[in-house]
Amino acid sequence: MSRLAQTEGLTDIQREILATVRDFVDKEILPVATELEHRDEYPTAIVEGLKELGVFGLMIPEEYGGLGESLLTYALCVEEIARGWMSVSGIINTHFIVAYMLKQHGTEEQKEYFLPKMALGEIRGAFSMSEPGLGSDVSAITSKAVPDGDDYVLTGQKMWLTNGGSSTLVAVLCRTGETEEGVAPHKAMTTFLVEKEPGFGEVRPGLTIPGKIEKMGYKGVDTTELIMDGLRIPADRVLGGAPNRGFYQMMDGVEVGRVNVAARGCGVARRAFELGVAYAQQRHTFGKPIAQHQAIQFKLAEMGTKVEAAHAMMVNAARKKDSGARNDLEAGMAKYLASEYCKEVVEDAFRIHGGYGFSKEYEIERLYREAPMLLIGEGTAEIQKMIIGRRLLEEYRTQD
Repeated sequence: MSRLAQTEGLTDIQREILATVRDFVDKEILPVATELEHRDEYPTAIVEGLKELGVFGLMIPEEYGGLGESLLTYALCVEEIARGWMSVSGIINTHFIVAYMLKQHGTEEQKEYFLPKMALGEIRGAFSMSEPGLGSDVSAITSKAVPDGDDYVLTGQKMWLTNGGSSTLVAVLCRTGETEEGVAPHKAMTTFLVEKEPGFGEVRPGLTIPGKIEKMGYKGVDTTELIMDGLRIPADRVLGGAPNRGFYQMMDGVEVGRVNVAARGCGVARRAFELGVAYAQQRHTFGKPIAQHQAIQFKLAEMGTKVEAAHAMMVNAARKKDSGARNDLEAGMAKYLASEYCKEVVEDAFRIHGGYGFSKEYEIERLYREAPMLLIGEGTAEIQKMIIGRRLLEEYRTQD
């Protein structure tokens, strides 16, 4: 086992879960990841294996059929899975956010109906905030939901749904009213639990998933648009049973999602380090392995330090949330640092590989295309710095 990215204070159960996931990654994901990624093929067999391991229900409470584990356990599992193939961790993470939102904010009927099936992976989740012209300004969404009898009628276009085609449940954020002057617009948003058939095209009356968006990296997992045109949703599928709470529910989900994006960055960076340090000992120049050249040793030292630092911050953010405390500061810091360090570690491993890093025969080429997604997923670096700066000013406010 690598000396890097170890976590102190884990229970025997946590260590056993992680060992099982790590073994699955080594045997079932790493040998096929690059081939599947180059074909942009959905990893059906891998997903089925993770369902059997119970990964889809890791944080779902035991009374709903899950394992009832902590955010820390989940994040460490995500780190291991991302080390194998980041796209698989994205499939899991999006499902997890919807399950978390249901656990925290759903009505008892909603929990009893959805969570046991989600724990088994029978219902697969996706969530939808972003829109084509929206970016990070969530309060500016234009998708609308209008009450009509016992239903709401949803209209609008959503963008960047991970699991958009393969999912059967989408948590969709819509505007449900106009706020009065001086009232923040995010107080008129509602999260709807939209059930649908998997696949593309019209997946239920009024709901269309046009097809997969072609991407530079992060392949295999389906990323899609979502178009609502007169989509009727029963009022009992409003998350939590009451409208106009959607923004807070979504932000709660994104907060834990940022911990898991940090975990993904940690996993990809660790794999890049593994590839770089191995290749540096195999490649010879000027009569000796390049690992014996001081310039490469300096690069490996920087890479290893970044892997360790990012992992420590991710663990801290997860433990903070598990304690019941507010962790938006820690989650923002972890996501920011882990994604930036991931990009840097991957690029250094790419440089160590020299010309071979540019070849699709080498795994580092795939990682080089995957790392940029982490720079923008769950909020850009600029958004994280805004969150961090505001929270630091709250914590260190001076007396007027």
